[in-house]
Amino acid sequence: MSGTLPVINLESGGSAAKPIRKVGLCVPGLAWPIITALVIRLTLLGALLFQGGSSALTKNDAASYMEPGRNLLLHGSFTADGVPDLLRTPGYALFLAITSLPGIPAAAAANVILSACSVMLVWKLALALFHDDRIAISAAWIFVFEPLSVIHSVFPLSETLFTALILVTVERVIEFLRGRRLRVLFAAGLCLAAATFVRPIAYYLPVTLAFGLFLVLARERGLRWKAPAVLLISVLPFLAGWQIRNWSETGYGGFASISDVNLYSYVAADVPARVEHRNLFAVRRDLGMEVGAIHSGSGQSYLSQAYLARHPEQVGWPQSRRLAFMHSEAVQVIRAHSEVYLGSIFRTLPGILFSSGAGFVDHPLIPEDSVRDARFIHGDLLSLGPARWWAEFVKEYPEDYPWAMAERVAFTAILLGLSAFAIRGVFRSGKGNTGLWLLLGTCLYLIAVSAAGAAPIADSRFRQPVMPAVCILAAAGIQRKKTLGR
Repeated sequence: MSGTLPVINLESGGSAAKPIRKVGLCVPGLAWPIITALVIRLTLLGALLFQGGSSALTKNDAASYMEPGRNLLLHGSFTADGVPDLLRTPGYALFLAITSLPGIPAAAAANVILSACSVMLVWKLALALFHDDRIAISAAWIFVFEPLSVIHSVFPLSETLFTALILVTVERVIEFLRGRRLRVLFAAGLCLAAATFVRPIAYYLPVTLAFGLFLVLARERGLRWKAPAVLLISVLPFLAGWQIRNWSETGYGGFASISDVNLYSYVAADVPARVEHRNLFAVRRDLGMEVGAIHSGSGQSYLSQAYLARHPEQVGWPQSRRLAFMHSEAVQVIRAHSEVYLGSIFRTLPGILFSSGAGFVDHPLIPEDSVRDARFIHGDLLSLGPARWWAEFVKEYPEDYPWAMAERVAFTAILLGLSAFAIRGVFRSGKGNTGLWLLLGTCLYLIAVSAAGAAPIADSRFRQPVMPAVCILAAAGIQRKKTLGR
């Protein structure tokens, strides 16, 4: 099943051998966390379906993926609203279109299976990082019960697929650093390209990782240029191909318009809302952005009647010109009030890092008119102060649903505990673990880009891709120090 084999590093041009542990998938003890993950997630899925039916699973942005995905699958064209879709990319849209052919519950079940498979990916990444079976199995078990990963797995959301692809990408890069085999790095690049087509937030990650590889391999003359080049070559042509598609069909040169839409409808709305002490949603309506539009249709809000009523001069404009206008307006607002924008980012970070995510389960079970949207309250921890923040936290749900409050407190306590052990695991792992710094850098990138591009709406969903890393590092923090660094 496993062993230590000397491998001659021919691809790097050197003869130094590094011990590489061959890892099989039939590992004693790994089946139980995978089975347990399936049982927990399927039970939650069944409860949601019993309580609210299929509609309980679609109170999110699934609709904005469904239409272009179905058109691509059935007609060979990635279109929505009768025009080429620029908001989404085809990765998750195609996955959702295929898995939802029998119905939305089937798509949710596919997500559950993928989340259970991610238990194995967490185990494999932990093993590659620490070379310790106990840490790897512990990380897998922690991921089984980690609330955010459980919650998101039962909804048709892109996070589960994106997280799995990021796990494979990081594990392959760490495997390359250990064995210096360029074909392994090429495979990492292909996974990263796929992840970017699922969620465009990873668009700049190839360049970030390539720079990190250059720094790590700075003393290896042959690989310090070759490794970053191989990674970029395995990713960038695919991204460029999609941008060429966008340009040729619409004149839009970006990878996905979701970045421009978020900048205009949220970031550029939040800044004047704070400056003028107005309600965020009122400012959004002034900009022509329908509240909840992304949840009710394709999400291309710049095509909606509300937007055109606010901007009648754009009726004859193509998509590319409307998006250029939105981007330009947002940039002007940010430049004029850069300090407010930076403050909004820092206010958003607590929501990303510490919001429990319990609301995703609560909203299908509690009438919408009884629930306050507290995403922005949690993000205001720094400005409200602990006392007022806790008061708002307690008032978030009505008294008719006391279990919702208990659930949220429990999830928050679990998150804080995992974070404390994860910090302990980082300090125990040593400065010389390049794989650890690669993992932390990837997590920092995902959090930073989320806060910068989606303030003030970035919440626990944006933290999902880093939760496997938290589970792995928490497992390292729980184990005794002497077991690390084998």
